[in-house]
Amino acid sequence: MRTLTFVVGTGRSGSTALSRIVNAHPDVLSLNEFMASVGDTAFPEGKVTGEEFWQPLARPVPRYERLIRSGLPLPEFLYTRRPGRYASETTGIPALCLMVLPHLTGDPDALLDELRAEVVHWPERTAAEHHLALFGLLCARFGRTAVMERSGYSTRWVPQLRDAFPHARFVHMFRGGPDCALSMSRHPGFRTICLLREIKARAGVEDLADLTDEHVRSLPPDLAPLLGDRFDPALVRDRDLPLRVFGTLWSDLIIQGGEFLGSVPADRRTTLAYEDLLDAPREELSRLAESAGVEPLPQWLEAGCALLDPGRRGSARRLTAAELDELRESCAPGTHALEGPGAPMVAQTAATSTSKSNEYASEYVCSGRSGPAPGC
Repeated sequence: MRTLTFVVGTGRSGSTALSRIVNAHPDVLSLNEFMASVGDTAFPEGKVTGEEFWQPLARPVPRYERLIRSGLPLPEFLYTRRPGRYASETTGIPALCLMVLPHLTGDPDALLDELRAEVVHWPERTAAEHHLALFGLLCARFGRTAVMERSGYSTRWVPQLRDAFPHARFVHMFRGGPDCALSMSRHPGFRTICLLREIKARAGVEDLADLTDEHVRSLPPDLAPLLGDRFDPALVRDRDLPLRVFGTLWSDLIIQGGEFLGSVPADRRTTLAYEDLLDAPREELSRLAESAGVEPLPQWLEAGCALLDPGRRGSARRLTAAELDELRESCAPGTHALEGPGAPMVAQTAATSTSKSNEYASEYVCSGRSGPAPGC
């Protein structure tokens, strides 16, 4: 394994399409939603055996299991589209099987068995060393030489990833605020995140683990069930959530990304704006490949261009003038963080792409059109 790169960002920024593009490169192992799948549980302190390291990779993820059992699976859940021998109602779906392994193979159950047979016998070492060994094992299995992990809603993991993998490279991927926030507002995962943020705010706690029974009893009847093992999906799907809530979430994540990535050495970080990727796909993909230490192969660039959908750009243009103004206002802190001189992790193209997004929205309002935005 020559290089290890983490693509981090808000989510709903074209990063899922990027994982598909990266996976098409013959030299890159694309770890799709690996950190979103294993999270903090796979980084215990001290040294652990191979068996201890394997357990959180093979256990179901409770928050995802609740969504599936409640009839609200996320579009990122690849395993539920072609179920194997695991199911949420019976065994639970192993963390690696839900989004990571189906991205690499059509038989994730068999690959899980293959990995388990080797990993559980590994000697005692740190979790970071186990992860590097796992990445190396997968590289050997698929004939790849570089690793690129990409998870949505992932900026918070940057400090932990830097500590665990000091030589790793980082790509901050983002999308213009209004378009990204509007996409978040239609995604069941981000709608759930905003509702859980509301629960924490009402209870005055920083972490859901700090909620007491009294806190839960004080919640309104349309929020409390979200903390249970199963809930009515309409509580998430049909709730009227103002767009400004998602604009605020986008801003918070952009600011967090700037704070965390600003301390990463300049030669180990870069940015990738979704709008730039659509405008100049060959140039941006070439830059991404070079930052990951692989060749931007012509046939790969051609395939990558075919996987991008320019029609997903500018969805906020379809909002009414009042809706767009409110959304842009809630996105303003994040936009300022991207464009401001105190944002060392942002390349000039990043600020330009954000400005473009706002210009498109302004042009739309001037045209006098309105109506529901297309899916994005």
